[in-house]
Amino acid sequence: MSAPRLPGSISRVLDATVRETPNAEALVGGDTRYTYAGLDDEVARAAGALAALGVKRGDRIAAALPNRPEIIVAFLAAMRLGALWLGIPRPLAAPEKGWIVADAGATVCLADAAAHADLETQRHELPVLKHLIRATGTADDPWGTMVSGAAPWTTVGDDDPSAPAAIAYTSGTTGRPKGAVHTHHNLMLPGTVQCWTGTVSPDARIGVMLPLTILNLIVLGPLVSFQAGGCCVTIARSDAPGLASCIENERVTTFATVPTIIHDLLTHPDVEPQQLATLGRPGVGGADLPESLRALYRDRFGAEITIGYGLTEAPTSVTVSDPTAAPIPGEAGVALPQVEIRILDDAGTTLPAGETGEICVAPRSEGPWAGVYTPMLGYWNRPEETAQALAGGVLHTGDVGRLDENGHLFVLDRRNDLILRGGANVYPAEVERVLHQDVRVSGCAVVGKPDERLGESVVAFVELASDMAAPPHEEEVRGELLARCARELARYKVPATWIFVDALPRSPMGKVRRTELRAQLA
Repeated sequence: MSAPRLPGSISRVLDATVRETPNAEALVGGDTRYTYAGLDDEVARAAGALAALGVKRGDRIAAALPNRPEIIVAFLAAMRLGALWLGIPRPLAAPEKGWIVADAGATVCLADAAAHADLETQRHELPVLKHLIRATGTADDPWGTMVSGAAPWTTVGDDDPSAPAAIAYTSGTTGRPKGAVHTHHNLMLPGTVQCWTGTVSPDARIGVMLPLTILNLIVLGPLVSFQAGGCCVTIARSDAPGLASCIENERVTTFATVPTIIHDLLTHPDVEPQQLATLGRPGVGGADLPESLRALYRDRFGAEITIGYGLTEAPTSVTVSDPTAAPIPGEAGVALPQVEIRILDDAGTTLPAGETGEICVAPRSEGPWAGVYTPMLGYWNRPEETAQALAGGVLHTGDVGRLDENGHLFVLDRRNDLILRGGANVYPAEVERVLHQDVRVSGCAVVGKPDERLGESVVAFVELASDMAAPPHEEEVRGELLARCARELARYKVPATWIFVDALPRSPMGKVRRTELRAQLA
C-alpha cells in the first residue's frame, strides 16, 4: 500500500472532484440535489453571504438546524472564510442553547424556527451575537434569500490544515459543557484514512440521520463523502419506516447510527428487509449493542453491524470491529490505523493485555501513519481541563477498559458516570445542577437504568431537606422538579424515573455511592 497523503484544509475538500467529475452527485436531502459543481457554487454564495455580515477569520459561526443540505453548505462556507464552526443541538433547552452561544462568543447563528425563538428571548444576554438568522429550508427564508442574492466568495480564508476549524461541545462533567477545539487536519483525517484503506469509494452514498449539529457526524458523513468523491444523503427522519424508505430510495450504502435506531429497524413491522438491500455495513457507536441485536440484524438483513468506540475529543471513532470476522461479545473493535489504544494505570504506566485501566488514545508509533494523528487542540478557554485531558501527550478519555492479546478493546465503564440514552450523552452533573436549584433538595444523584430500547434511561434519586418548617410533599416536589428540568434541559436529559430517599448512600468523604444506587435499580 502506498504512503498516505496527509489531509489538507476543509476549504479545499471539494476541489478535486469539482475538477475531475463536476457532474457527480455530491449532496442530497429532501427535494434538494447538488452536483459537485453546483455545491461548490452554492458554498461560494453562502460564504459571500457570511462575509457580507462581517464574518472573518477566527469568528465563531453557530448553527441550530435540522438535517438538511443547508447546514452542510453553511459549514463549508464557514471553512472558506477561516471561521470556527459550532453546532448547537436542537433538543437543548433555551438556556442551554444560549449558554453555548455565549461561551463560544458566536457572532452569527443560523437557526430553525424553534431555535430562533429560544435564542431571541435571550438576545439581551448575548451581546456578542450580532446576527440571529432564521433558516427554515425554503428559498424565501431570511438565510436562503441572503445566499441567493450574495456575490460568490472566491478566495480561501484559511488554507492551513493546522488552523482551528470547529468547536464541538461535549456534555460537562461539572454541570456545563466544554468545547473541544479541532483543526482542519483533525476533522479531515478520518476520511483520509477511510479512503486510504478502501473503506469508502466514489460509489459511496453515506447517509446521515443523527444530528449534523454534532461535529462528529459532519466528519463521518459529508467530509468522508466529499474526500471519496461520493454522495452524502441528509436524512431528516429517524422513525424506522421513514428511515428505511430513505435508505431504499437514495440507495444509501452506509451510515453511522446508535443501538436505538437498529432496535427500531429490527422490530418495526413496516420495515422490509429489501428496503435495506444497499446498506452494506452500518456502523454503531454511542452505546453497547446487545449481541442479540447483532444476530437479529445479521439474520434479517444479511449484513454485519460494525461496532466502534470514539469520543468528541478524538474526534470520532478510534476503534472499529471487523465486519468479516466472527463477532466477539462485548468488544469495541481494534485501533484504527492512525491511532494506538493504551490502557494506563493511575501513575500513567501502560498496562499489559488483560489488565483494566483508563483508555487513552495516542498517535500510531510505527508504520505509514506514525505521528500523523493529533487529538483536539484543547477545550475552549479551559486550560486546566485541557492539561488534564492531554497529559503525557496522549488523550485521556476517562473511560475504563482493557485490551485483549489481539488488541480488541473492551469498554468496561463509561467516564464520569455518563448515561447513554438512545446514543445521546447525559452527564449526571448537568441534571443535578438543575435539581439543586430547588431549596427543598438537600441531595440528589442521577444514574442510568438499563433500558432495552434506549440502552439506558435517566433516573433521579432525591433526598429532601428535613429541617424545613413545612416538610415538602414528594408528589408536589416531583412535579415541580420535572417542570424545572423540562424548562432548563433537553428532553432526553429529563429523568424518566424519580425515587425519593431518606438519605443517599455516601462514602466517608461524603461522596454519593452511585454503584449502590444502580444496584437498587437492578
